[in-house]
Amino acid sequence: MKRILFVAVLAALLSACSTDDHTYAEITTDYGTMKVMLYNTTPKHRDNFIKLAKEGYYDGLLFHRVINGFMIQGGDPDSKNAAPGQQLGMGGPGYQVDPEIGAPPLKGALAAAQAPNPQKRSSGSQFYIVQGQPLTDDALNAMENRKGIKYSDAQRQLYKEIGGTPFLDNDYTVFGEIVEGIEIIDKIATVPTGDADRPVEDVRMTVKIL
Repeated sequence: MKRILFVAVLAALLSACSTDDHTYAEITTDYGTMKVMLYNTTPKHRDNFIKLAKEGYYDGLLFHRVINGFMIQGGDPDSKNAAPGQQLGMGGPGYQVDPEIGAPPLKGALAAAQAPNPQKRSSGSQFYIVQGQPLTDDALNAMENRKGIKYSDAQRQLYKEIGGTPFLDNDYTVFGEIVEGIEIIDKIATVPTGDADRPVEDVRMTVKIL
């Protein structure tokens, strides 16, 4: 997969040897299973996700916020026993994680949610998986001007080929990516939703570290 190679090279994750020292996780949902590679360049977020997953923190939680063409979000502990129509999105383990911003929010990116804060600290447990959509050069040019950034040729090609959410660049920590089951994102993203973008029928998850 081009994007995996790009992120690996960009983050200098690969050495001359072929040893893969990444940690992987499985996110199992009502619509199938996604395999996630966690980035070693975001150790605080990686280790926190591993810790919570091993504790069973995510098991039975909902993807409580789903926006087609944007992302699917989960990890709120209040969602486990939430009543139908209950507003969600404010729960967490009682702490935040310092930002480790760097990797781009391409389709399949695993990123930490956050409540607005100037330090860009992440939620202790909530995360989203990017769906996004393919971008044109004109759209990327406009995003560069808006955010004061410059995309490399490789980044541009990836945004045009597989898509993403470049308007989130440099604001949220991306700490992993889907390497298998990326089609599950699209399945979940198209479910009917109600108030606050919550799926009408619950979409639950379990997370296992491999």
